[in-house]
Amino acid sequence: MTDISIPREVRPHEYRVALAPAGVHALTQAGHRVFVEHNAGLGSGFDDETYRAVGAIIVYSHEEALARGHIVAKVARPTNEEFAMLGEDQILLGFLHLAAGRRGKIRILQESGACAIGWETVQQEDGFLPVLRGVSTIAGRMMPQIVGRFMQNDQGGRGVALSGCPTVPPAEIVILGAGSFGSEAALALAGNNASVYVLDINLRALERLNRRLAGRGVTMAATDYNLRKVVRFADAIIGAVYVPGQRTPILLTRELMRTMRPRSLFVDASIDQGGCAETSRPTTHANPTYMEEGILHYCVPNITSVVGRTASHSLTHATLPYLLAIANHGLKEALQGYPELRRGINICHGEIIHEGLKHALLQEADA
Repeated sequence: MTDISIPREVRPHEYRVALAPAGVHALTQAGHRVFVEHNAGLGSGFDDETYRAVGAIIVYSHEEALARGHIVAKVARPTNEEFAMLGEDQILLGFLHLAAGRRGKIRILQESGACAIGWETVQQEDGFLPVLRGVSTIAGRMMPQIVGRFMQNDQGGRGVALSGCPTVPPAEIVILGAGSFGSEAALALAGNNASVYVLDINLRALERLNRRLAGRGVTMAATDYNLRKVVRFADAIIGAVYVPGQRTPILLTRELMRTMRPRSLFVDASIDQGGCAETSRPTTHANPTYMEEGILHYCVPNITSVVGRTASHSLTHATLPYLLAIANHGLKEALQGYPELRRGINICHGEIIHEGLKHALLQEADA
C-alpha cells in the first residue's frame, strides 16, 4: 500500500486539481491510500464528499496534505514554502517548469532531497509528450476566445474581428510553432474563419499540420526572412515554442516587435518556460495583459487553469497510468515499464538529472 497526497493548489486563479475523483477511485481500488486536502477539488467542481465516496481521506491542513504522501501529485509548480515541506523519501509530480524558475527555488528543491518529476518533460522515444499534450490541446483550442477577446478595442486591441465579415477580410493570425498547442490553435482559429499562418523549423510537423488544415491555413518554414515578413502584417502573433526542459529560445527581439502593427496582439504561450520574446513577462488571469512597444502582450502561464474541470479530467486520464505504476511497483520498476518517466525526472536526491535543465542552468551561468 502506498500513500498518495493531493494538495490544494495555492497559486492565484488555479482551479485545477491533480486528480479527479475517477483517478482517486482507481488508486483506492488498487489498495492505496489517497489523502485529499479539504476543498482541493472545489474549483473543478469536485467537493469533499465526492472524494470520500471513492475512498479518499480528507485532510484539513496544507502541511499535512504535503507530508502524508510518499507520492505528492500537484498541478502547478510548488511555491518555495511547499518545496521546503518535502522530504527525501517523497516523489513529487506536477508541471514544474524549473528552467524558468528562480534559482533559489531549485536550490530549495535540491535541499529537500525529494525526487521531482515534471509532467511537461515526460517524453516518449519519438518525442511525444503524453501528459503535456492534453493541456496543450485544451489551451490551443482556447485561442479563438482569447485572441478574439483581446483584439477588441475595449481590451486595448486594434478592434479587429477574428472572422471578419462578407465585406472585410478576417484577422491575420501568425503562430510560431506547429507542436500540439500550435496545431490545435491553428485548427481552432481556422475553424473560426481567421487567416492562419504557422511557422516551424520541423518540416514533418508542418507537413502533418498542412494535411489537417486542408487548405484552411498556410504553413511556412521558420526562417528569419519569413519571420520578419509575417510579423509586419499580423493582427496577432501566438508564441507556441517548446523545447522540453529548457528555457524557450527568444524568437522575437524587441527590434522585431517594433515592426508589428500598433496595438496588435502577442500571446506568449511559451511564457511558462521563459517566453519567446524579449518583451515577455508573466501575467495573471486577473491582469492578463500589458502594453509594451505599442503591442498588447498576453503572457498568462497557466492558461487552462480557468477551465479547471476539463483540464483536471484531462490531466487525470494522462497521469493515472504513471501514478498507478509508481504506487503499485515503486519508482524504479515504474521506470522500466514506462521509460518516458525517466526523461521526466528533473531533480532527484539533490542531483539535477534532466539534461535540458542542466543546459538551461549552464546557459544562465554563462550569461
